Amino acid sequence: MCNAVARRFCSTLLPLLCLACDSTSRLDDTLGVQSSARWEWHGRITVTQDPRFTLTRLAIDTGHGGGDVGLARYDFNPAEGEGDEYSLTLALDLGRAHDLRQNVPYALGGTDARIPAYATVTCFCHPLKPDSVRGTFRLATRGLRQITGRVDATLYFTEWSDPARHATYSLHQRIDLVK
Repeated sequence: MCNAVARRFCSTLLPLLCLACDSTSRLDDTLGVQSSARWEWHGRITVTQDPRFTLTRLAIDTGHGGGDVGLARYDFNPAEGEGDEYSLTLALDLGRAHDLRQNVPYALGGTDARIPAYATVTCFCHPLKPDSVRGTFRLATRGLRQITGRVDATLYFTEWSDPARHATYSLHQRIDLVK
């Protein structure tokens, strides 16, 4: 009788408990909240800089074809009080998402990386322009209307007014891109 109960537990409840685990989230994740996400099947990432306003815009252009692209925004509030809040926007050019395999770390970076990536930061700090994104993207699931994965990356920026001053931001989080 005892063996039958143990077998039933192992064959029914234990797999359900394992399914409840989220492989894209970890205890050491950065504490951002993903506030927006977009995935387009036939698009390109456009990066526009306007030095007059010290502004960089990331957008998805669907008018000229392309592959699978995603745009996600994360909002951070590291400490109690005001003035230290910031937002990171990450753009990924996934190429053909159908060709990505699950749980494989794909390199993020410039146009030479498997997944070209771009980022901007919005903060109460000196205006920053993007330099590069370095890290990895892991695909967890790809459905008809959603891509779920994990981003482990460092985002590099330079001050608009002083090219010798740099800033880095870490992004270690789950990413959900929605069509």
